[in-house]
Amino acid sequence: MCAALTGCSTNSSADDPRHAPPSTTSATVSGSPSTRSAAPSPDPGAPIEAAYRKYWEEKVKAYAKASVQGTDLKKYAVAEAFTAAEMEVQALKTKGLVATGKPVLAPKVTSVDNKRKVPQGTLSDCTDVSGWTLVQQSNGADVTLPDDRLTRYVTKAVAEKWYGRWVIVKVTPEDRSC
Repeated sequence: MCAALTGCSTNSSADDPRHAPPSTTSATVSGSPSTRSAAPSPDPGAPIEAAYRKYWEEKVKAYAKASVQGTDLKKYAVAEAFTAAEMEVQALKTKGLVATGKPVLAPKVTSVDNKRKVPQGTLSDCTDVSGWTLVQQSNGADVTLPDDRLTRYVTKAVAEKWYGRWVIVKVTPEDRSC
């Protein structure tokens, strides 16, 4: 069992299709050339990043009380992402632990494919859990963790658009620092 606070994981890779930047066009106005950019389009990755950040917000709430009950985790995490988080929280509960503080996230959306039957996006994050600590639920005493554990590590996530909203379907913390 690998909880997010320990920084251990398995590696995975995801497709990384690239999108062309908005085009610019030249036009002649009153006999002098000018360059106009196409109207800025909304960032297609913004809703994916927002769903990822909400996933973490709810996961932090669940870790703080060693229960997914009373959180909206299921609203933002489905499939493997929800199952893994639920198992991590259950492991904390079994050990009588909770987490205080919160991780610092730095997600970057790496791909968005809205042409799929189920639109999908991926992101990469440098997850910093150094400010997210485990404590004994009964008395708040700090839990000593290995000194050599990764506290800043790469996390890969896959999101899909289900019923008109983006949800996180898979989260893979990698065993490498960032």
